[in-house]
Amino acid sequence: MKIILRQDYEHLGKIGDVLNVKSGFARNFLIPQGIAVEATIKNMRSMEDEQKRNARRSQKDQRQAELFAQELEKISITATVAVGEEDRVFGSVTSQTIAELLNKKGYEIDKRKVILDEPIKALGVYTVPIKLHSEVEAKIRVWVVKE
Repeated sequence: MKIILRQDYEHLGKIGDVLNVKSGFARNFLIPQGIAVEATIKNMRSMEDEQKRNARRSQKDQRQAELFAQELEKISITATVAVGEEDRVFGSVTSQTIAELLNKKGYEIDKRKVILDEPIKALGVYTVPIKLHSEVEAKIRVWVVKE
């Protein structure tokens, strides 16, 4: 049975892909869940229109993210941490901490958008990337200082 994916599905493909799948899988799972629709001429046309709308919306979102990224890159935040002997940091600065500091400055950033490979566990100045859009990333400066 030929179907058109209405959303990304990990093992099948991306939005708008036309695939051949077993009819039971399509009728019992993909179509009722809203993941796909049957590949008819009418559905093909509507998916093309929907893809055009999504492309325009994505471009608009990307432009807004780029403007927001320019604004964010001017920002530097300071995280104060408790320090022991020889400047050893108790705890660490995580993506949650950075998101909270940005929220205090008036920037609504979700902690999942803050990209840290591992928590910051030393004093210093760090450049932390923030993923605003699939193609837009802003870098902010984070100062980790003694309490």
